Amino acid sequence: MSDLISDGKTKVVWASSIANLAAPTTTELNAGSDFTTRITPDGLKLDPSTADVDTSSLASTFDTKTVGRIGFDVEVTFKRGTTAGEDLPYTTLKYGVSGYLVVRRGIDYATAWASGQKCEVYPITCGEPQNSSPAANEVMKFASPMMVTSSPQTAATVA
Repeated sequence: MSDLISDGKTKVVWASSIANLAAPTTTELNAGSDFTTRITPDGLKLDPSTADVDTSSLASTFDTKTVGRIGFDVEVTFKRGTTAGEDLPYTTLKYGVSGYLVVRRGIDYATAWASGQKCEVYPITCGEPQNSSPAANEVMKFASPMMVTSSPQTAATVA
């Protein structure tokens, strides 16, 4: 048994249209903008949270809970670029822009989208881009805060 290494095995695409979140098509994914090479190595933040619901009663002698609502804290940090193509995330992901953030994990980045691959599809509206403070020996960066606008498909299968 061996560990799955994540280096080079994540792909992130921004798609403007996906008809079925549970089964995005290769056409939809290939039509999207592949932002993977513009994201910093630690820049993909998709943190889920699950609220708890108190199920205890007045008669309880132990606090009991069940699962409640799910939410996601999403922020993606990008490198700025010197060409229009390299800076596409900065010019695209502006305040109020909506689309779909699609993430594929565990498959070599260079592998083409194919039917049967697992991915995550998040319906997103972007917040105000946050320019990072300048720092010595670093590339210029910005963070895009993103709001999940409806239930994502975290176990979608490419159609």
